[in-house]
Amino acid sequence: MSLTDEAISRIRALVRSGDLPPGARLPPEHQLAAQLGVSRNPLREAVKALVVARVLDVRRGDGTYVTSLEPRLLLEGLGLAVELLRDDTLLEIVQVRRMLEPAATALAASLISAGQLAEVGEHLAAMRAARDDVEKLNHHDAAFHHAVVRAAGNETLSTLLEGISGRTLRMRVWRGTVEDGSSHTTIAQHEAIYNALAAGDAALAQAAALVHIGTTETWLRSVLENVEAPAAGAGGDRAPAGTGIAGGLWPEPAEEETR
Repeated sequence: MSLTDEAISRIRALVRSGDLPPGARLPPEHQLAAQLGVSRNPLREAVKALVVARVLDVRRGDGTYVTSLEPRLLLEGLGLAVELLRDDTLLEIVQVRRMLEPAATALAASLISAGQLAEVGEHLAAMRAARDDVEKLNHHDAAFHHAVVRAAGNETLSTLLEGISGRTLRMRVWRGTVEDGSSHTTIAQHEAIYNALAAGDAALAQAAALVHIGTTETWLRSVLENVEAPAAGAGGDRAPAGTGIAGGLWPEPAEEETR
């Protein structure tokens, strides 16, 4: 372990133990270095690393503080990491979503307020209105799911799911472009989720979400199987005709998605 890693480990231990609770100001550099038993250069590098990780916050002219350590703050870098994953890991991302989101939807059915249900309903209505506009439909599709997951009241779960949503949104836009009738199916599945939430039926909400995400996973598997199959006369190094795949499975959207 390097000296910087050792300094990081010791600062984290102070945070975990409560000696440096959320919002606490770190001692002056020389004092903290002596307390941790490290020199000042590794300590500075450790502080920089923990600032990037959103554990610490340097306030110029004031000092260095422990952040709130809230899940949304600590996990906000997840979305960027997921965006950098290769296309061949996308199925794994969808599988993670399948494992987590139905459970979150079931929890939301038990806890959702009238105002939160109204927000979900507004996004569903917007999806119906945008059934012929794939990108707009999928924008409200993502917002629908975000509203449902937030209603579950678990910030860690909500942050994790939002972190992977951007990567799967481009895939869903592409599916809507190439698959006939996908918008009708998508809207019908979201209506089933909404109705289960409105009824407060956790089991039904979980089942409806599982069917919805399972449909996406099945479609993705079929696409990946076609991509892996060698294209006739292309030596196996090109995607099959009609998939629209060039330099990556999913084309970049015209505009940055709103999360």
